Amino acid sequence: MRRLGIRRRLLLVVVATVGVAVAALVLGFNLILARTLAHDSRDLVRTHATAELSLLTMAHGKLTVREAPDEALADPYIWVFGRGTVLEQPRSGPLVFAAARALTAGGSRYADVGGTDIRLYATPVTSRGRRVGTVVAAVSLAPYEQTRRLALMASLVLGGLMLVVVALAARWLLGASLQPVARMTRQAAAWSEHDLDRRFALGEPHDELSELAATLDGLLDRLAASLRREQRFSAELSHELRTPLARVMAESELALRRERTTSEYRQALEQINRNAAQLTRTVDALLAAARHEGGFGRRTADAQAVAAAATAACVDLASQRRVELGLNAPQTPLRVAVDVDLGERILQPLLDNACRYASSTVLVSIERANGAVRYTIDDDGAGIAVDECERIFEPGVRGNQGTRDGGGAGLGLALARRLARSANGEIEAHAQPGGGRFVVILPSG
Repeated sequence: MRRLGIRRRLLLVVVATVGVAVAALVLGFNLILARTLAHDSRDLVRTHATAELSLLTMAHGKLTVREAPDEALADPYIWVFGRGTVLEQPRSGPLVFAAARALTAGGSRYADVGGTDIRLYATPVTSRGRRVGTVVAAVSLAPYEQTRRLALMASLVLGGLMLVVVALAARWLLGASLQPVARMTRQAAAWSEHDLDRRFALGEPHDELSELAATLDGLLDRLAASLRREQRFSAELSHELRTPLARVMAESELALRRERTTSEYRQALEQINRNAAQLTRTVDALLAAARHEGGFGRRTADAQAVAAAATAACVDLASQRRVELGLNAPQTPLRVAVDVDLGERILQPLLDNACRYASSTVLVSIERANGAVRYTIDDDGAGIAVDECERIFEPGVRGNQGTRDGGGAGLGLALARRLARSANGEIEAHAQPGGGRFVVILPSG
């Protein structure tokens, strides 16, 4: 069975709520009207009886009825009972007369005659403290009953019309309000994974639905940015793995072309080993970043130990380039919110790059900065041009100065920045006179 949509459910809730409210109003109105009409009928019949009392006098010990000042005002529905006699009575059937006569024995009271629409009111007539007769007035309830029926019918018709109008208005309002949702649903169903720049674009938020659309647009922006980062990562990864894999293939193919001496095989194997080690470092760095992003095994490390490990990994290269590697330790121990391996793999490409460009000195400084740990890597080389400060972090891009041996930059600057950002950090390149500078900011542990 197909479930009702949200628009139909809301419409049913609105109609049901309004229906209950209208029913309660109709019922309450008719109950109040019935009580009001009953009260009016009682007041009227009592007023008639009181007016008749003013016309009664005692003469020679007998109860008499004076003529009304205006006979036109005389009420035909009045009975005046004396001591055992009927002094005045209207034209009425025996059933009504019997009911009126039965009221002569009691005090002031009301009585409805069964089978008729007559209401009676009896009040005793007293003289000098003695009861000398009874006045019974009657009023027809037919006009009141007719008023009640007309009011009931009118209220039911009005309530039904109101319910229909509310249902139509609610249906239109819900349809107009949820139309953006239907349009968003159709748009989202038509989009594919290649439509990264498609958005709902309902404009500035002015109600809950447009605010939802704006929130979803923001979510799509973040998802698109994440997907682009993954695409960029794939490009970075392919760039970083292509060179060492190509070297491994080239060395192995060259070694297999002809018989070689032991020393030549050894050189080929050493070259293959170096490229395999580079591949291993790249894969290990990616695994460490993935574990960190997934929240698995997050640890902290001493900031100086991270820098020392990265510096030790570049000692051979610095020795080959005749570059002096220096490390300025902080006065107080600092901790970073990454483990030593991940921190080393973030810093090593930057140190590797600095050793290749430096003339004689590379210096690593560690300090606290705004609740984070900042590593500054300075070299006395040719420096970084202003227009290269961001370009050098793109896959496959090198600075205008090139490298001294044409080799790669280890894990690569692009991948190093990705690793830093995976740890909620950042890497920046600064253009300054007299050398190059990289700044690495990692969260403190």
